[in-house]
Amino acid sequence: MTSIFSPLMHAGASARLGVSASISYGLSWLQWASCQVLKQGDIPKHIAFIMDGNRRFARKHSLQVQIGHVCGFNRLTEALNWCLDLGVEEVTVYAFSTENFKRPQAEVDALMTLAKEKFNDLVEHSAIKRHSVCVRVLGDLTMLDPEVRSAIEDATRRTEHHTGPRLNICIAYTSRSEMCHSMDRICAGVAKGDISTGEVSPSLFNKFLYTEGRSPPDLLIRTSGETRLSDFLLWQCSKTHLLFIRVLWPEFSVWHLYQTILQYQLA
Repeated sequence: MTSIFSPLMHAGASARLGVSASISYGLSWLQWASCQVLKQGDIPKHIAFIMDGNRRFARKHSLQVQIGHVCGFNRLTEALNWCLDLGVEEVTVYAFSTENFKRPQAEVDALMTLAKEKFNDLVEHSAIKRHSVCVRVLGDLTMLDPEVRSAIEDATRRTEHHTGPRLNICIAYTSRSEMCHSMDRICAGVAKGDISTGEVSPSLFNKFLYTEGRSPPDLLIRTSGETRLSDFLLWQCSKTHLLFIRVLWPEFSVWHLYQTILQYQLA
């Protein structure tokens, strides 16, 4: 991967490439140059992530499970930053499935506590402010305790006026429950006479999903080596380019992202 971009790395490159100080906030020269090369090709407008491997990362490094989840959250903010630097317009992440409620109660409680703490950190993150990112949370939020819902509502309210890229966080979510939710709303509309049976169509069904008719992901990346969608965006990903990589989510790096973008461009 690096051999593709290394010719840009030499003395005086900044002058010849017209590097602005505004892009040097945290990028290495190799990272910046690689980003510029990739941007000459087709960048996916919408990337979805199945952030898998936090628990295995914790076991691998003899850490408590909750520390693995903290590391996973930290990686999310970094990955979001990398995507925004590339010009990605929308990022959707699978943060917590309804199936995850079946995990040990101590782990679920730790995840909910982490969510309360980190939603505030997220909206205060420099990337959210710099790019005017609008944060949305998708899922059956009635399954969450009031304190978590309050933290989510506060985070979404504080960014609802942002006009830049979108970050969609799927929590208490499965695609099957989302599709049932859409069908319930359509059936209720038909029962009230607001929707005729002749109007029922895939486009109408799409309108009532949690994603509310947003564009489907162009690229979906799942970490950890698992090769399944695990009930995530099943309706939306019918034409999405899927990439499964072996790295655990907390170990996902900018170079893994660049590699997947390159694979997407070459497909």
